[in-house]
Amino acid sequence: MAVSERCAARGVGDIKQPMCPSRLILEHVTSRWGVLVLVALLERSYRFSELRREVGGVSEKMLAQTLQTLERDGFVHRDAKPVIPPRVDYSLTPLGIEAAEQVRALARWTEHQVDAVQAAREAYDEARA
Repeated sequence: MAVSERCAARGVGDIKQPMCPSRLILEHVTSRWGVLVLVALLERSYRFSELRREVGGVSEKMLAQTLQTLERDGFVHRDAKPVIPPRVDYSLTPLGIEAAEQVRALARWTEHQVDAVQAAREAYDEARA
């Protein structure tokens, strides 16, 4: 039985197995832009250009790819309104809210640990010099 079949048969993913589908989901949710998009969308829905400004530093291409990937995975809802000019809003699905809350906790932890990480880096670099 293939690893992905074993994962599916157990009803959960074994993230440590190279072919388990949960790895790809984890990659999408925890990618650099995936985290930032999910956290931003926890606040409210955004139009593309608003979201690009909110996330800061993301190119149009990367934001479009990230949104498409998160939409395909069921985390983001794309609402295209048939008006002139076209209006597209992005929001989180219930699954997306759940994922975003998880990565937001990690992002907050990261923000609070910047000083500790910087001190560890300096100690490491000093020991290697």
